[in-house]
Amino acid sequence: MHITHVNLARGFRGGERQTELLIKTLAEQSSNKIKQTLVCRRDSPMRQHLKGVARLDFHSANHQLAGHFRFGRTQLVHAHDAKGVHWAYLHYRLKGTPYLITRRVDSPVKRKWFNQQSYSHASARVALSHVIKGLLEDKQCGDVTLIASAYAHLIPSSEATHNFRNDFADKFLVGHAGAVVDRHKGQRVLLQAAQKLEHQAPDIQFILLGDGEDTETLKTEYSSLGNVSWLGFKSNIADYLAGLDVFAFPSRNEGLGSVLLDVMQLGVPVIATNVGGIPDIVKHEQTGLLIPSGDADALANGILRLRQDATLRQRLAQGATERLAHYSPQSMTASYWHLYQTIVSE
Repeated sequence: MHITHVNLARGFRGGERQTELLIKTLAEQSSNKIKQTLVCRRDSPMRQHLKGVARLDFHSANHQLAGHFRFGRTQLVHAHDAKGVHWAYLHYRLKGTPYLITRRVDSPVKRKWFNQQSYSHASARVALSHVIKGLLEDKQCGDVTLIASAYAHLIPSSEATHNFRNDFADKFLVGHAGAVVDRHKGQRVLLQAAQKLEHQAPDIQFILLGDGEDTETLKTEYSSLGNVSWLGFKSNIADYLAGLDVFAFPSRNEGLGSVLLDVMQLGVPVIATNVGGIPDIVKHEQTGLLIPSGDADALANGILRLRQDATLRQRLAQGATERLAHYSPQSMTASYWHLYQTIVSE
């Protein structure tokens, strides 16, 4: 089977990492003799991430209108991002190739003719979480299949993690990782919680990993806080995540929050907001703690509770580990492979 993936994103975030995981896991299943092509930008970071993957070719397209006429035959197109959806629909109109869409954001499909056509003509629509599935069904886009994201099986360096912990000796480390975009990831709520706890619990240190458009603004607003460390983007993020005592995820909206799966796989307890697809992963008091969105008091109180109760931290981490089988790369890939076969056989 020849599968063509389309991801026209400029950067490399959660959706691109999930695309990478799927392509790599499919390539490992050599018995299926799968040939894959990735349609992406010429400067896409995915080219480097996927360099050397067997039976994978790259095809350049910097926007939805590009790369169609010079593209060879393929049996199926899989669109992984918004621009990829439009590319897949245009390719279907030009060459009749069936396509499926993975929807990763917890917002309704915009009421534009092009969007409606793109979703209604797809052979399948995939949602990462129940909330996304519900939104697609409300828009009457057609049948929707639920396939969750997967953890990336990050492997930390024990030495690097040890060194990271030594930099914050005798501190209880509460970390966050993600693009620093407050309207999405809610870092301001975490900083407000840090402000509340600075004197009440001086042993707690907040670690922020990642970069983004709000970094400098938030650094300036909360520059007086001595219990916050901005470490920026880290390519070896597992080394830092593995050294945390708690992972805090105060997103204001979230399709699923696949970084939570990576944190859970590393055995770190989580506290997160009850929004979007997060409750699919975080079951309150079972695999983590859930709090209302935008509530810095609830976040601060939850962090204090986790700091004071080592048994609770251990129980939540264990509960999360027991559910991870549902979120393995192999499980995700098997679901997509079944869908691919169904579409092609039709």
